[in-house]
Amino acid sequence: MAIPVNISDLINNRVIESARIEYKKNWNPETVLHSICAFANDIDNWGGGYIIIGIKEENGMPVLPVDGITKGSVDRINRELLQICNLIEPRYIPIVENATFEGKNIIVVWVPGGNTRPYKCPAVLSANKSGRIEKAYYIRKMSNSIRANAYEERELFQAAETIPFDDRINMSAQITDLKPSLISEYLSEVHSDLYEPSLKRDIEETAGSMKLLGGPPELRKPVNAGLMFFNERPDNFFPYARIEVVDKPDPIGTGMTEKKFTGPLDRQLRDALSYIRNYIIKEKIIKLNDRAEADRIYNYPYAAIEEALSNAVYHKSYQIGEPVTVSITPEKMEITSLPGPDRTITDDDIKKCRLISRRYRNRRIGDFLKELRLVEGRNTGIPTMLRALETNHSEAPVFETDPERIYFTVIFYVQKTFLPQNTGAKKQKVRRNLDDIKKLVVQTVKQKNAVSKSELASALGYTKVTSTVDKAIKELFAEGRIVYSEPDKPNSRNQKLVFVDSGS
Repeated sequence: MAIPVNISDLINNRVIESARIEYKKNWNPETVLHSICAFANDIDNWGGGYIIIGIKEENGMPVLPVDGITKGSVDRINRELLQICNLIEPRYIPIVENATFEGKNIIVVWVPGGNTRPYKCPAVLSANKSGRIEKAYYIRKMSNSIRANAYEERELFQAAETIPFDDRINMSAQITDLKPSLISEYLSEVHSDLYEPSLKRDIEETAGSMKLLGGPPELRKPVNAGLMFFNERPDNFFPYARIEVVDKPDPIGTGMTEKKFTGPLDRQLRDALSYIRNYIIKEKIIKLNDRAEADRIYNYPYAAIEEALSNAVYHKSYQIGEPVTVSITPEKMEITSLPGPDRTITDDDIKKCRLISRRYRNRRIGDFLKELRLVEGRNTGIPTMLRALETNHSEAPVFETDPERIYFTVIFYVQKTFLPQNTGAKKQKVRRNLDDIKKLVVQTVKQKNAVSKSELASALGYTKVTSTVDKAIKELFAEGRIVYSEPDKPNSRNQKLVFVDSGS
């Protein structure tokens, strides 16, 4: 059975991080079993991993040209592979592809994170003196499969309590909600060997090969990640699964443009980035006296924006009814997603632009985006962003969150040569008093007809609902100038603020 990634890209670490790939020159049932168990346990929600049999490893990298395995041993290894997987508790069977690379036979074992973890397997394949086979839990630490100690076992059991949201079964969806054309388009783009078969197979068989389905055979349902990438309107299943780009040339909203990007996550990300590249990013050519070449300077370097927005789509929680927002003013661009980074990233890490997350929120979304080359590999995105800003002579970004880690905002300041009047300095913030904010709230709600609190805050130039904005809203409620769109459902996720026309 083919796997949904390109074998050459996989072997050469072009898409999947090296820590998630193990190379085995020869077939060793015991070590392969331990690695399958460790990848399936997926303690850090990396998305599992791959084991490639027939390629020698040196310092974590494949040794080329490959040795391969003999053609006569392929069937034997596949039989033994199934036998050892039957020893895993609960039962876990990976996806196996018999492939050729550089003319040599290899076996690729794809081990996605399992939904019935924790898994344990025999520590050794031979029985001890009493005839018992001891079983243990195995996990990944960096590039190694190791036996979990007592503390790590507790951590594994805690992780097992929650399946990442993007990998959960969606009981309100049907297999027919997955569109064959989108799946085939994706497989073609990543050069998967599954592409040709996908044109002839029924959708259930192809989706099953890609681990896009879950549940018992009599009630197969799509997983959330499948609906996010292979359905034309994922926001029908996940409200606010979209990107909003708001360009505010004036603080009070005059001349404001707002664009909403929907559709499969990869398409909305590409469309939003294309819009920003074509309509937001500006270029200046500066001629210098000391050399013939001119400098090309941008108000925002595209590579930095691409990385920040891609990460926002990757790490956002799709259980929270808020879109990814891009807010642009003459002085800065802010990219906001909810929630904030997990607690393994400290406040000091955030200040120092050192966002190295141990555990991923969306393991399947990350894999799809990496295979489409829309996000960088593990922990390489921030250095890419910083290099792009430095090359453009732009200020370093500011990463902002709140103590509760409710939101996360990346702030890019416009390159100084693009500032109004070219002053070379940021404009001084104008502090608004309560009356000013109340006037702006009324103006905005009236203009938009109906608006959520977070949308209102964004329109006013804030990354979140501040205490002053909240106070202004409460006073306007008390004055009867605004009301809720659903007064009987104060906690509804679809709640909006509506202007009350007094007729005066």
